[in-house]
Amino acid sequence: MSEPVSDPLVLREDRGAVTHLTLNSPGNLNALSDEMLDTLQSTLDALANSASQKVIVLKGAGRVFCAGHDLKQMQAARQHADQGSAAWKDLFDRCSHMMQTLPRLPQPIIAQVHGLAAAAGCQLVASCDLAVATDDARFGANGVNIGLFCSTPMVALSRVMPPKQVFEMLTTGEFLTATRARDLGLINRIAPADQLDATTADLAEVIAGKLGAALRIGKQAFYDQADLPLAQAYALTGAAMVTNMQNRDTNEGISAFLEKRAPDWAKD
Repeated sequence: MSEPVSDPLVLREDRGAVTHLTLNSPGNLNALSDEMLDTLQSTLDALANSASQKVIVLKGAGRVFCAGHDLKQMQAARQHADQGSAAWKDLFDRCSHMMQTLPRLPQPIIAQVHGLAAAAGCQLVASCDLAVATDDARFGANGVNIGLFCSTPMVALSRVMPPKQVFEMLTTGEFLTATRARDLGLINRIAPADQLDATTADLAEVIAGKLGAALRIGKQAFYDQADLPLAQAYALTGAAMVTNMQNRDTNEGISAFLEKRAPDWAKD
């Protein structure tokens, strides 16, 4: 008798040029377990090589977006004194690698958040390029409440939010409302729960309608210039624009604009 096949930990659905990825472990609130991290990493790596998919939407199944790391797995490693530290280091190294994969993807990636984004789940939102959330969603770097300071989530959060606000989240363990998260730059848009899918899809489709080559060049330049001194940032982005101008479809797009017609872009 064969063993039952469990559902994939990450579901993928391609809707035209937009790929929807769903964290599919609602029983543990889509925690970033070892298995979830590995599956998500391999899924993202595959998408990085896709020429047809222009936007990625990342969401969660069940009641919440993502509750953070799998604390049961982390505690289980404690039972092996000689292996615990190595297992924890491996976990945080792999999680950090996955978080860094998100801004390096050629496609813009949108977090679609409902319910809760806590600790590493909040880090996941901050690591995505854009985020849309329900009006009742909550965001927290709340590890301090159980004695585990959210040091790795802090990296992503402090790069998209004001430092003092991040430090308050980290030291109090208090959660942000969706409105406060938007005001502080963690998310872009808010929608009622019954309109979350449509609101996210609308944003994704607007982006997917742009020239894929321009999006790829622009996203890379956006992150590459962020920490450079001003002169170096302008040098890098100027070079990026030269590369962009050399694209056949960019030439077509500019010509079409000047001639007041729709561009005849190749499929990219």
